[in-house]
Amino acid sequence: MIIAIDMDGTLLNSDGKISERNQRSILQCQENNHQVVIATGRAYKDADRQLRAVGLDCPIISLNGAAINLTDMTAIHDLPLDKDSLIPVLEWVRDQNDLYCEIYCNDNVYAGLHNREHLESLSHILDVHSELKEIVEKQFQQAVVTYIDDIRQIWLGDKDIYKVLIFSLNMDALHGAQNKFSELSGYAITSSHPNNIEINHEKATKGQALIKLASYLQTDMKETIVIGDSLNDLPMFNVAGIRVAMENAAPLVKEKSDHITLSNDEDGVSVILEELLSKSEKLPS
Repeated sequence: MIIAIDMDGTLLNSDGKISERNQRSILQCQENNHQVVIATGRAYKDADRQLRAVGLDCPIISLNGAAINLTDMTAIHDLPLDKDSLIPVLEWVRDQNDLYCEIYCNDNVYAGLHNREHLESLSHILDVHSELKEIVEKQFQQAVVTYIDDIRQIWLGDKDIYKVLIFSLNMDALHGAQNKFSELSGYAITSSHPNNIEINHEKATKGQALIKLASYLQTDMKETIVIGDSLNDLPMFNVAGIRVAMENAAPLVKEKSDHITLSNDEDGVSVILEELLSKSEKLPS
């Protein structure tokens, strides 16, 4: 059986960590010959770093499905964006003061220094509004970012781009960016948080990647369980045998699920995995 688990808001708690209970449950599933897969919007290095910190080794679907790496780091799937059509919109984004933009390449995650300086300028607002501060802190748990003087060096250079993430506290600005990217053909727009949008190749979804990995592992899709919380997990929910939403999941994710487990701060992943191990692979009703 393949068990595909999202990271942020699912496997990771609010501190951005994998709990000891979740780690132990994953190891037990692996010992029982279940294939535990991480399916995340994060870059491979950021996901792998979290796993290695607690001694875990799993295949990773990264960048919302744009890449798949096995436990030995072998890449079996790789789907970058078409830069020619993307660049005009990235140039527009760069000129918008309220939009923070990260560019995900195969070697690193990049952002412009002007973006970081803009966020720092908001520090006095964030200190007063704890809810906004929490939103920003959660967003920036997700990636180790390399800041460069001119972000245009990335999209005008020879690096492949696999994902673009746009973050904003200004919802009108965020919707404007979503509309701009929606005008392009060949792109998929998802979200892992109400304050961001994530842009990938239209065929780069967690669901399509899970199908590819299941085929590679010669596993029927009926023998897959997916666990997630955000809208970018829905493509997995559309193709999996069993769909599990976290208690903290978006309402639409809960609506599409077969089961709802506890929240990410209550080790909801472990609740499901422990039930799987104790009830002969039968999930609770």
